[in-house]
Amino acid sequence: MLNLVLFGPPGAGKGTQAELLAKTFELNHVSTGDLLRTEIAAKTALGIEAKRKIDKGELVPDEIVVAMIKNKLEKNKDVNGFIFDGFPRTLEQAMALDKLLDENETPVTGMLRLEVEKQEVIIRLLNRGKISGRSDDQDRSIIENRITVYCQKTLPIIEYYKPQGKHFEVNGMGSVEEIAGRLKEVVEKIR
Repeated sequence: MLNLVLFGPPGAGKGTQAELLAKTFELNHVSTGDLLRTEIAAKTALGIEAKRKIDKGELVPDEIVVAMIKNKLEKNKDVNGFIFDGFPRTLEQAMALDKLLDENETPVTGMLRLEVEKQEVIIRLLNRGKISGRSDDQDRSIIENRITVYCQKTLPIIEYYKPQGKHFEVNGMGSVEEIAGRLKEVVEKIR
C-alpha cells in the first residue's frame, strides 16, 4: 500500500497536487480541509469548534482531526493507499497517523514536502481568497499567522520523518504541471 503525506505551507498547492497524485497512483485523497469544511457546513459541534480556530488562523485540536482521519481510514480499507493532504500538521498528529496506519500494517511510505517561498505563498492565498471567498485567505494578518503557526508547529515534523528516510523535498515553485511532474518522479522512486 502506498501512503503519502503531502506537506507544505498554506497555499503551497497541496490540494491541487494531492488530487493529481491521487488520480495518477489511484490513491484515496484524504483532505483534512475538506473534512473540516463538511463539518462546518453541517454546523456540527465539531464544525463550530473547528471554525472558531480556523477563523483565527489557528490549528484545529489534534483529537478532532485524528478522529476524522480514523473514520476515513476505517471506511476505506480496500484502497491502493492514501494521500494525506493537510495532515499531519503537528508532531503529535504524525505519531497518531503512524499508530493508525500501523494498526493496518500499512506505514507512511513518504512525506513529500513542497518548498514554496513565503511571498509566493501569500500571493497564492490572497488570490485564492478572491476566488473561494474563504475569509482565512483574504486577510494578510491571518495569512501571516498561519505561516507562523506552520513554521512553529508543522515544520518540526520534518525531523520526525527524516531519520526514517521518509522525507523528500520537492520544489513547489512553477506551474501546476511542472510541480506535478516533480512529485510524480519522487513517488515513482519510493513506491
